[in-house]
Amino acid sequence: MDPVTNPYAPGAGTRPPELAGRDEIRRRVTTCIARLIRGRSDKSVLMVGLRGVGKTVLLDQMRKDVEAIGARTIRIEAPEDRSLPAILSPQLRVALLSLSRVESAKDLAKRGLQALAGFVSAMKVTYKDIQVGIDAEAIPGLADNGDLESDLSDLLETCGQAAKSAETALVIFIDEMQYIEELQFGALISALHRCNQKELPLTVIGAGLPQLLARAGNAKSYAERLFDFPMIGPLDSESAGVAISKPAIEEGVEFEAEAIERIVEHTHGYPYFLQEWGKHAWDVAEESPITAKDVQSATVTALAALDESFFRVRFDRLTPAEKRYMRAMAELGPGPHRSGDIASQLNVKVTSLGPTRNNLISKGMVWSPSHGDTAFTVPLFDEFMMRIMPTE
Repeated sequence: MDPVTNPYAPGAGTRPPELAGRDEIRRRVTTCIARLIRGRSDKSVLMVGLRGVGKTVLLDQMRKDVEAIGARTIRIEAPEDRSLPAILSPQLRVALLSLSRVESAKDLAKRGLQALAGFVSAMKVTYKDIQVGIDAEAIPGLADNGDLESDLSDLLETCGQAAKSAETALVIFIDEMQYIEELQFGALISALHRCNQKELPLTVIGAGLPQLLARAGNAKSYAERLFDFPMIGPLDSESAGVAISKPAIEEGVEFEAEAIERIVEHTHGYPYFLQEWGKHAWDVAEESPITAKDVQSATVTALAALDESFFRVRFDRLTPAEKRYMRAMAELGPGPHRSGDIASQLNVKVTSLGPTRNNLISKGMVWSPSHGDTAFTVPLFDEFMMRIMPTE
């Protein structure tokens, strides 16, 4: 088998050769944006799911989908160590400059830039990480009061007015939304609420780990009325099989049915892992069709690759106490697990584990599906923990 023609693409946010099983959610988002462009209201969409389900890939594909129907877009990722104003302001500047080149939107886009100038000036006092410069003169009293919720609402309202005058929609794509600090998240929700009330074509399409739903509710109680929260999970067996077989067929290569079954079994249908197993199965196979024996050999190299990168980069962020906590979870299985069971596994009082659990949630390593339960955010991480820490 020629490694140069290997079609599989495991990587962070790398688009797979076949985006199988996601047509419905893509149609849902495209319909939402098409309605906004036509002056009709619709809910923003925040996708939630574990690591490795392809949320980032979906966001990027959705951005292409809505740009194809005439929407203007910006794309940001929420890191753990920067404020929402710092990452949002430069991209809003780009969007407003683009809208200013539309004759019908020129004046309102200019006003939007003036609002952004005031916003940046006021927010620099509170958030020291804002570095963008705005070539516009601020209007006193417009988005410059120093209150994030009020100012962000003013700013996004002016952006929405500019988009409406250009007969388009402005769509803000945000990845890793679970890292947005709660007060800042609340301000964003409030700003979107105002745009919704004023029927302005501005919305957010976001993605994050499963705790995003609870964080949105904690930030603003009415969040569930502004957003849909579709759960993005592993692919079903049929879609997973297509994700493996179709790219190979396009290269003139086939998989035996049993080989595909083994890959789906090992990966549990998670898109990132499908790409990893597909890549390694291709590389170890000598000829078409790729067999179950090839997959058996590929499993060894695929797991080694995951252990060195996908899993290891997350493991290395953990403190010794956090590693022991997650090793105890792994001993109990994939999860979710009751806090009392984890404490029993560690032979400590459940109350003593609260800070460790909270830190792991903040790092995006675990989440709470329900009160008192804890689950991994990374699929197959329980198996990795057993390999990396084989004994207590």
